[in-house]
Amino acid sequence: MSLQTSIERIPPETAVITLVGNLTLGMNLKMADGQIQGLVEEGVSRMVLDLTAVPYIDSAGLGMLVHTRGLMRQREGKLRLCGVSEQVASLLKMTMMDEVLPVDADTTASLAALGSAG
Repeated sequence: MSLQTSIERIPPETAVITLVGNLTLGMNLKMADGQIQGLVEEGVSRMVLDLTAVPYIDSAGLGMLVHTRGLMRQREGKLRLCGVSEQVASLLKMTMMDEVLPVDADTTASLAALGSAG
């Protein structure tokens, strides 16, 4: 399953990125990572990654999530994940990333946690 992204900007500094497909090594992951980096460079300081339609993440996908967290922290921004599947939640727990990547049930909860209207 190929990875697709859609981006919703919520002025002034918030973005919700919806990912659809497997977060796995390959060109599609690089393109998604590039889009996310671009948002950070454009000044997005609050970001939600909606993983509701992501059934599987490999180590490269996990690396992209950790890298995104690092970018956001460098800019004093906030990142939240939402809608993670059982498989993704298990991977986050096994790698202890669940302690540094906050996970919410859905985008509404993530936006509320970020203090964004939406």
